[in-house]
Amino acid sequence: MPTEDTPRFQRWQDCTNVYDFLEQIRLRPGMWLPGGSLLHLQSLLVGYRAALSIHSIDEPFAFWPEEHFTQWLSEHHGMSSSVGWATEIERNTPDGSTPIEEFFRLLDAFSSSVTDSSTKA
Repeated sequence: MPTEDTPRFQRWQDCTNVYDFLEQIRLRPGMWLPGGSLLHLQSLLVGYRAALSIHSIDEPFAFWPEEHFTQWLSEHHGMSSSVGWATEIERNTPDGSTPIEEFFRLLDAFSSSVTDSSTKA
């Protein structure tokens, strides 16, 4: 029986930003990420960013190389290299977790730190 805490399945077309889109992926990772590869996720996000540019949509986007998510991973978790955040997370996923689970754990921590920073300003 669904509760208020049960994730809502919305259509991906109803997403209003990249975080809504990522929530859709979190709910159904097997549908979006063949083999559970974060490289597939990174490719999806590159396509998302390209679509923003093509359609002249001004939306904050933290997942481009050298943007906020990559900088945050480097500063808070020592993950920095030229191979990109997806490969770094896959390389550093702890035993007992999957790269997708680790990405979403890190995404939640990143989102919390961004929210905390904006409320302190």
